[in-house]
Amino acid sequence: METVGQQARGALEDLHQVFPLTNQVLLVIGTSTSEVVGSHIGSNGSYEVAEILYKALYDLQQKTGVKLAFQCCEHLNRALVIEEETAKERGYEIVSAIPVRKAGGAMATYAFSKMKHPVLVEEIEAEAGIDIGDTLIGMHLKKVAVPIRSTVTSIGEAHLTMAKTRPKLIGGVRAVYEKTCEHE
Repeated sequence: METVGQQARGALEDLHQVFPLTNQVLLVIGTSTSEVVGSHIGSNGSYEVAEILYKALYDLQQKTGVKLAFQCCEHLNRALVIEEETAKERGYEIVSAIPVRKAGGAMATYAFSKMKHPVLVEEIEAEAGIDIGDTLIGMHLKKVAVPIRSTVTSIGEAHLTMAKTRPKLIGGVRAVYEKTCEHE
């Protein structure tokens, strides 16, 4: 389990280096703790794994101010656990449900138990994401998602995918995307 924590911290550091995680950034976390321990997704949720991952994420939050959103499993339609303050700041509609291991998943359930004022929302538009175990977080990322490559490719036995987002590039051949002196 110590390795799981080290892998998570390494992946989060790689993400932070490529895309600075500040108090203006919402990070969506999708986690299959079952996959981390080598089981099929949704079959063997582990609070022990959730605790280790939460600690790494909480430490990052304390260091950077990043806001965290934990994706629930399919049995809660991939709703998200976030702080009530974040939901209100961003204008997200709060829904009524409390995640449990068999309907929400171990990670979301653990996060709900540790956050100050947790609530569930159905949808968000996060600026960055980390997907541990192929839980499909893409629906909760802003457009346009850009993959982040990490020195860490898995956490435990779970495949790792990370992403940042950027604004859409719109326009045609005359469009300019970066500010320079000659464009003023």
